[in-house]
Amino acid sequence: MDIRQLRYLIALAQEEHFTRAAEICNVTQPTLSGRIRQLEQELGVSIVMRGQRYHGLTEEGQRVLRWAKRIVEDCEGMREELEALTGDLRGSITLGVIPSALPMTPDLTGPLRKLYPQVGFSIVSRTSNEIIRQLEDYSIDAGITYLDNEPLEDCKTWPLYRESYRLFVAREHPFAGRETVSWAEAASLPLCLLTRDMQNRRIVDAAFRQASCVAVPEVESNSIISICAHVQDGGFAAVLPEIVERTIGTASGLTAIRLVDPVVEYTVGLAVQDRDPLPILVSSLGDIASAFAP
Repeated sequence: MDIRQLRYLIALAQEEHFTRAAEICNVTQPTLSGRIRQLEQELGVSIVMRGQRYHGLTEEGQRVLRWAKRIVEDCEGMREELEALTGDLRGSITLGVIPSALPMTPDLTGPLRKLYPQVGFSIVSRTSNEIIRQLEDYSIDAGITYLDNEPLEDCKTWPLYRESYRLFVAREHPFAGRETVSWAEAASLPLCLLTRDMQNRRIVDAAFRQASCVAVPEVESNSIISICAHVQDGGFAAVLPEIVERTIGTASGLTAIRLVDPVVEYTVGLAVQDRDPLPILVSSLGDIASAFAP
């Protein structure tokens, strides 16, 4: 067994197609197929469901895949740590981020890039459940998600900020001049909300229930930009985290009003798989996050 076989298996599971996986790995399709067959022989199990096309992995193959991701991740972590010692770290880091926290990612990536100028970043929008799952299977290196609402098991975490909530309306809206709006008042408006697969939406629905009311949104989207565009049109209001103001800015034509009765806050933070040692980039990201004071 060698690391290339494991990389070929990971690529195949990602692409679900032998030829595309081979192209990503810069080898021929027969080479990739042959090396995976060799891995099966060495481990004594069937990894891939056989057929004229890719039909998925066997149960044993799924287990091998999880180990392969971990082994490859540890191998990359070792390489990055050695490169850091020589001052020539050129790795990359993938961050899965809940949509509401995307505006603050430069607060982490900026300082990390100053430490390691040749490091690249891949930042992907994910639900909190997707972040948990992808941390477990090493599809992402770290996640920015809620820390105190739904449990994060086997993770090391650093709090970043406290998320509070605002009612976003157009500047000509009757509520635009107010300092506060109750959740009950917000429920009476034509609303745009994030989709139900988002933990933010579950938090918002719970706040409406706490205020003894039910909000029935007229528009649901997993895109904050789409929601803000509907509010800009003037016919809708939206309940979104306060940090969204940082993205849309004062030129958007929107006003954000503090929601009260109840006042709702949740901690958003950095989460990584708890392992020892942590890869150098992940560890450095944690060091940067530890300076935050929510």
